Amino acid sequence: MNVNFQEITRKAVGTDIFKIEDIQTLWSGYGKIMRYGLKEGKRNSVVIKYVKLPDQGMHPRGWNTDLSHQRKIRSYQVETTWYRNWAKLCDDGCPVPQSLLLESSQDEFLMVLEDLDASGFPARKDSVTMIEMQVCLKWLANFHSIFMGREPAGLWPMGTYWHLDTRPDELEVLEDLDLKQASTLIDQKLRASPYQTFVHGDAKLANFCFSSDGQEVAAVDFQYVGGGCGMKDVAYFIGSCLYEDDCERYEEPLLDWYFAQLKEALTKRESPIDPADIEEDWRTLFPVAWADFHRFMKGWSPGHWKIHGYSERITRDVVTQLNAESL
Repeated sequence: MNVNFQEITRKAVGTDIFKIEDIQTLWSGYGKIMRYGLKEGKRNSVVIKYVKLPDQGMHPRGWNTDLSHQRKIRSYQVETTWYRNWAKLCDDGCPVPQSLLLESSQDEFLMVLEDLDASGFPARKDSVTMIEMQVCLKWLANFHSIFMGREPAGLWPMGTYWHLDTRPDELEVLEDLDLKQASTLIDQKLRASPYQTFVHGDAKLANFCFSSDGQEVAAVDFQYVGGGCGMKDVAYFIGSCLYEDDCERYEEPLLDWYFAQLKEALTKRESPIDPADIEEDWRTLFPVAWADFHRFMKGWSPGHWKIHGYSERITRDVVTQLNAESL
């Protein structure tokens, strides 16, 4: 892909393009996400995700290793595969951007995507109401229902950016020895669920795009989509929205809402799986998924605001239970 990415895009969309704005810089300086206008055609604008791999990344938290570099390369390969092979299965229950062009070379990735702002999802949230959280959980329930039981070909075998197999550096420096020792048991417990689906893998609030009235959302950033228990997304999403006291207060009603939406989504898609069976299995795995992410956070950034009393208590209970089960 030695030709300028703007020229490649122009040929693909069939009209001249012009830059409107930089949306954001990619993690560790691996590229940019930009909005471009189209001079002619049905669309007024597109979003371009352009990745140019550096010779040596400068990670903001110091994790600058060949392993992290290879993980990022793989993540862009996965995202390209997601848009090429899988995204089309998403329906109105879990909107995602349509891909208009996907190109890659040894050290570059180019994704030209539908502009969700122009498609009715212009709002981003730094904080959310309960209703807005419910809208996102409904998106996750529909997403999980669509991919229930599918083999994640071309994606991460186990999704999420914090998955144990891809984070040995963070595990090595983890000072919580009880959690460190139980990390494999936590991972095995999540893998053992008979109800595996695709997880978004980075379902934080920042990756949801809201309609102007806040009643609908679409999701972006599929670098870490792959197989797994849906509770990984749910626990991570809730943790991205709420501080400690609210995690405690709203855990049960938010889970009740999610499982009601999952039942509706599975029924709508005529799934042969009994929603009650999934709920019985996954409810017990919610704290396990929470502990799994907590394990990563304590190794990656021990002073992070997400490391609080609720997470510590949940994790201690999970570790105690799994240790007892392993005897």
